[in-house]
Amino acid sequence: MLDQQIKEQLKQYLGLLESDLIIQVSLGDDKHSIETKELVDEISHMSDRIAVEETVLERTPSFTIAKKGETPRVTFAGVPLGHEFTSLVMALLQVSGRAPKIDDSQVAQIKSISKELNFTTYVSLSCHNCPDVVQALNIMSVLNPHITHTMVEGTAHKAEVESENIMAVPAVYLNGAFLESGRMTLDDLLALVSQGPDPEELNSKEPFDVLVVGGGPSGATSAIYAARKGIRTGLVADRFGGQVMDTLGIENFIGMPYTEGPKLMGNVEAHVNEYDVDVMKSLQATGLKKNDLFEVELENGAVLKSKTVILSTGARWRNINVPGEKEFKNKGVAYCPHCDGPLFEGKHVAVIGGGNSGIEAAIDLAGIVKHVTVVEFLPELKADQVLQDRLNSLPNVTVIKNAQTTEITGDETVNGLSYKDRDTGEEHHIALAGVFVQIGLIPNTDWLGDTVDRNRMGEIIVDKHGQTSLPGVFAAGDCTDTPYKQIIISMGSGATASLGAFDYLIRN
Repeated sequence: MLDQQIKEQLKQYLGLLESDLIIQVSLGDDKHSIETKELVDEISHMSDRIAVEETVLERTPSFTIAKKGETPRVTFAGVPLGHEFTSLVMALLQVSGRAPKIDDSQVAQIKSISKELNFTTYVSLSCHNCPDVVQALNIMSVLNPHITHTMVEGTAHKAEVESENIMAVPAVYLNGAFLESGRMTLDDLLALVSQGPDPEELNSKEPFDVLVVGGGPSGATSAIYAARKGIRTGLVADRFGGQVMDTLGIENFIGMPYTEGPKLMGNVEAHVNEYDVDVMKSLQATGLKKNDLFEVELENGAVLKSKTVILSTGARWRNINVPGEKEFKNKGVAYCPHCDGPLFEGKHVAVIGGGNSGIEAAIDLAGIVKHVTVVEFLPELKADQVLQDRLNSLPNVTVIKNAQTTEITGDETVNGLSYKDRDTGEEHHIALAGVFVQIGLIPNTDWLGDTVDRNRMGEIIVDKHGQTSLPGVFAAGDCTDTPYKQIIISMGSGATASLGAFDYLIRN
């Protein structure tokens, strides 16, 4: 089950166990049960502190991890390999008593929850967003006896996934009811089940010299550059990491031949935490005003004040805005081929968009699904030629160009896509199980209204110092009119905006 190198690494980790563990495993005679038994046996043979007991659990195959003498609160239904192997290792260590590496405030918030919360997360092993959710909910279960969490791997429990009409992962259920889907941090999950940050506490904060709105690459860089100047710096964000957290492979970050979005932004967050930055997460800005100081209004009613503001709110996936897209989101309409592709194994799907992201998605999906249809609005694909050549070499891909998507159809889940031939006006319909939308990004700037000048695409217009049309307000990253949306460019623009804000402060 595990290769020798992984076994050696795992054995070292298991040497850090702080108490005896019991793994209770429920097995059948299917291949997933055989794999589960093989994995559990290998783990138990690596440590004298782990014992295995066979039992009957709610799902087969599955296994629980518990400290000896305690009721299990962490369950893995399926084999947690691939991206979830780290989740398994961390669960073993944390259940044994090793403290999770989270803030004291997060620990307090978790322990303050008094209601019974039974979470279930449906995942695929190729999903790079799923482990963050699984690990966060496992931490909550380890720290609070009122909380349990079960990870369900989709291919091992395919009938259950299909009966629940789950077509996007991670999909989180709470006490049997759907809660949320998509990548979420521990702060995001806590915000869903607890009261979140106290508005009064936020209102009582002293004014900042620089307040950064956004926690992506540009926002994090802005905060670091400001804090290094020794000025009072705050950062407020819906989630730290931004759009990069949904990016799998990164191969053009100079000095780092390959990394992955969550890993990169984890390192960036650790870097921010090295400085005196007041980081406020799970908070969304809803308005910006200029009085004696700048005032950033938050969704929870609180107001933060600052002498200068740096807007680094990034961008989000652009919607096609046709009937059915909203109705069938996570029910066949998806935006992440890496995460959700395995749920469509053996089925026919479409990719809307012929740029690099769309063609890359089609290539990835072609190795998993039965057939991929690429639907492109323009007469020609916009992707790099090397990607087009690779796409054209695949036998299970069809490309339809000059096609306007008019509707995504379905009943409880997606069953097709309608489009109009832009040359002839003729209407067509394709029978499908899923639609992946890959038509680019839209800046997260709607909340600003006419406070600062934006172009027709909603991007904030900035000068060479990162300054907006409102003196004292700067902007950086994908929310601005910079022509190239790249991580390294966002970081550079974050540094520029921060230096511009510091220069503004010393001159005013």
